[in-house]
Amino acid sequence: MSTLIGVDVGGTFTDLVYLDEANQLCGTAKVPTTRGNQSEGVLAAIAASGRDLKELSGVIHGTTVATNTLLERNGAQTGIITTRGFRDVLEMRRRDRPQTWGLWGQYEPIVPRNRRLEVSERVLADGTVEQLVDLDEVEAAAQALLEMGTEAVAIFFINAYANDSNEQAALERVRALWPNDYVTASTLILPEIREFERCSTATLNAYLQPPVGSYLERLEQGLVDGGCDAELLIVQSNGGVMASQTARALPVRTSLSGPAAGVIASAHIATSAGFPNVITCDMGGTSFDVSLVSDSQPTTSAQTSIDFGMVVRTPMVEITTIGAGGGSIASIDASGLLAVGPQSAGSNPGPACYGLGNDQPTVTDANLLLGRIDAGSPIGGMRGQLDLAAAARAVDTCIGKPLGLSVDEAAYAIIQVANARMADAVRLVSIERGHDPKHFTMMPFGGGGALHVGALISQVGLARALVPRYPGVISALGCCVADLRHDAVQTINAALPELDMSGLASRMQTLAEESTEVIKRADINVTGVESTFTLDMLYQGQTHTVGVPVTPAMVQDDDPQTAIERAFANAYKATYGTNLTGLVARVINLKVSVCGVRPSLDLHLLAPSHTKPAGEALKNHRQVYVETQWVDAGVYDRLALGVGAKVEGPAILEQPDATTFLEPGLTATVDDYGNLIVEPNA
Repeated sequence: MSTLIGVDVGGTFTDLVYLDEANQLCGTAKVPTTRGNQSEGVLAAIAASGRDLKELSGVIHGTTVATNTLLERNGAQTGIITTRGFRDVLEMRRRDRPQTWGLWGQYEPIVPRNRRLEVSERVLADGTVEQLVDLDEVEAAAQALLEMGTEAVAIFFINAYANDSNEQAALERVRALWPNDYVTASTLILPEIREFERCSTATLNAYLQPPVGSYLERLEQGLVDGGCDAELLIVQSNGGVMASQTARALPVRTSLSGPAAGVIASAHIATSAGFPNVITCDMGGTSFDVSLVSDSQPTTSAQTSIDFGMVVRTPMVEITTIGAGGGSIASIDASGLLAVGPQSAGSNPGPACYGLGNDQPTVTDANLLLGRIDAGSPIGGMRGQLDLAAAARAVDTCIGKPLGLSVDEAAYAIIQVANARMADAVRLVSIERGHDPKHFTMMPFGGGGALHVGALISQVGLARALVPRYPGVISALGCCVADLRHDAVQTINAALPELDMSGLASRMQTLAEESTEVIKRADINVTGVESTFTLDMLYQGQTHTVGVPVTPAMVQDDDPQTAIERAFANAYKATYGTNLTGLVARVINLKVSVCGVRPSLDLHLLAPSHTKPAGEALKNHRQVYVETQWVDAGVYDRLALGVGAKVEGPAILEQPDATTFLEPGLTATVDDYGNLIVEPNA
């Protein structure tokens, strides 16, 4: 039992990486995603890899079940039991609107008003219990929700972050009569100040529990039926992994599971290759996900909005997503302009060239028509030949004729629009946040990312690109390298001069110990456990906080207030470029992140075992369309290239999980780990 498997489910393909370090083996598999039941695709990917389920030492999974459930709004029938007078917190939100400058808009909360029931109870902001919860009302509310067909319930009481005794009492009463485990208390999910974010996160957690729980149950049963007794771990939105039982209780923490794994793998690969500053570009079948890694650390955020009004407040890797994947559909919009996405053909029916009934052109169809993809060697488990004629008909009918362009010109226009959209996304995470792209290396991955490497380097002004050895399955690889992680938060809400430092030290220790227990319960081999602490701070009177790193030693310093104040000033200036004088600093929340460090993956396992020059990997030549003309390009077997091999564009580098296109003026060199370092010619 020495084989570790990482598997990531995307919108079009399910990707797998297996690592057998004992026997120095590594391999990949890519199969179409099974939309109705993703677990079938996961098991199919394992079968396609040729691995025996009985020999697996671990299965680590990045899933999009939670993401898709939220986007498609097909979660459980959910109810809310809340403090009298606060049933509309979920609907009032933060006084925002779908279209910032529009006069019209609509919002429908995932829990309708008739399933948001009120009970008598009240806790004040300082934690004083003004009115004990009426448990008879709680029981009556729960019974009423059950009679409405409610599957899951969230209990949300105002100011419960300051004192959760009422909420805990209500939780016990509801659990005693609820027919399943789908009961969520807001303070168990987010014991943090600000009622809307706490209510939204707790409600979404309840909304996700049935679909995520049933999915994990099906997957675990499928693994067991195949003879697998290895632990199933799930990737979280923060880039760490957790036990499957924790994922069932906290499914909201998997809302960006798959994309986060790709960023973690990218940071690991790029740092090993000597590039600590990278911009990751994950182009799959449905979306283009961009994230920034600075000094080997992925950028993180405290919350995100999956869709308008659906706010999830939990630590997560910061990812910007646009609808520009390989399956994104090209069309003429209402103004007569060419647009790409956000609609996607997905895996079924897929691009027009798949021959499964789609007659609308996609980015993949355009790349095929321009010669950048080989119709006879499609990726991802597709069988047979891609339908070049179907792709041409779709492009010509929907784009070429309406715009008066030839098929070649229309296909190239689709790629140009897609490239422009992707370049804008890269600028958003770099230039617009104060980072100079020329100091960053682009890391394209996913099935289609490496097809657009040259355009993004030139349009954004990036220094170079690093194309990993297996770009099409990087998110699956990320599952294998991610550490265990658990995050916890506790609201303090006190002015810094009034903060009890001994009490703060005690809270830090308690949170770290509780989170460490969660790590230990996963029963997974780790080389050590590390805890990091952050204070959410602001100046008195402000709304938005900045994260301030602190340590137990800082809190136990001879003058802890000054040490924390100095750290706050540094963090505030780094965020806003200045400091404010004469204002009192305030501590809002204490956060802890406990990491169970897993054994490090030696990336030399992925490297080629030979030093063959580029000439020996050359398969043939193919015409490829560049700008306004067709040019001759060498076609190479990417995995046959040895360490140190150099390939000059125009060239096409093919492998089972992805294709890399080198435009004229680019040179790719294979490094010691098998990565391609792509740079403009001097």
